Amino acid sequence: MTTPPSEDRAPRDEASPQPGASVPAASSCDGSLWATILAGGIGSRFWPASTPARPKQLLPLAGPDPLVVDALRRAESLVPPSRLKMLAPESLVEPIRAATGLGAEAFLLEPEPRGTGPALAQAAWEIGQADPEAVMVSLHADHLVRPDSAFREVVLAGAEVARRERLLLSVAAPPDRAETGYGYIRPGRPLEAQGGHRAYRVDSFVEKPRQPEALHLVESGARWNTGIFIWPVRVFLEEAALCAPEIARAFPELERGDSAAFFAACAPISVDDAVLARSARVGAVDASFEWDDVGSWESLSRTRGADGAGNVCQGEVSASEASRNIAVAEQGRVVLLGVEDLLVVRTEDTTLVMPRRESPNLKRYLDDLGTSAKERG
Repeated sequence: MTTPPSEDRAPRDEASPQPGASVPAASSCDGSLWATILAGGIGSRFWPASTPARPKQLLPLAGPDPLVVDALRRAESLVPPSRLKMLAPESLVEPIRAATGLGAEAFLLEPEPRGTGPALAQAAWEIGQADPEAVMVSLHADHLVRPDSAFREVVLAGAEVARRERLLLSVAAPPDRAETGYGYIRPGRPLEAQGGHRAYRVDSFVEKPRQPEALHLVESGARWNTGIFIWPVRVFLEEAALCAPEIARAFPELERGDSAAFFAACAPISVDDAVLARSARVGAVDASFEWDDVGSWESLSRTRGADGAGNVCQGEVSASEASRNIAVAEQGRVVLLGVEDLLVVRTEDTTLVMPRRESPNLKRYLDDLGTSAKERG
């Protein structure tokens, strides 16, 4: 989706860790900073390792720990446990608790999947009831971010900008390739940010461009939209009420305390499409850390090292005269002999073999196979 430059729109009235790990103290200016972690989703592009019962956020795809544990550690570097909410369906509460050690009170349940728009609207509403002046940071449970120290600096700088300018802020990553699977941000007017961080109004968003446009965006200085967001909850709720009828029509259900009815009344929609792409009160702060959305098996080539022949291996994998393969052995052993450019994943029940170049299209292939294939891994 491409939006017209926000600067051209008519202005509106701005008034209307692992458990037990040590956590750096939040800065003195962040007594009203809250963090949410989006932990729903199936992650079907990581099938057969990722299934509805054990989705990718519970897998160690970027290091030795599950992705959700990494995300929790980052969140706890920003806020105390009392100001942290994990957004997840009820079916994933116990698996996530087992992985993270979180108490049940840390979870905000999604009664049914409706996308990030309704999920974050509910979270903003609940946080706003507890702290009307809150600034909310929205993280994903399945991203790679490193180092954590740089992430924390960027978020704290972004929180200052969002609070001062009364903006919805995205964290924007400088791209290192013309990626067609990501959304892009075109930077607009500069904003002042602490610590030398670059911040600006968003001129427009471009969602998953084709290769020629992606190359042009990279060359012209556009940024990746990481999906990490920072906003004052009052501003977000104002903009959701104004810009997102798919969500706003259900707000009375939250006022009545009926979250199930709220989700049922919302149309499925992402927060990007529902609010950010339609609002004139949107900015961004540049990331100074490495970021990857860990979106498909191909991302292992970026998050894990390759051997001398370009093979990326996880688990018990042996290779001879094999090159440029991705091989994952959760159970047993995988042996690669004289093959090139394959994706091979072995789980307890299933072995997947496909051309590596097709791994981003795995979800489409699974749709052809039907529901039973997705549920087994």
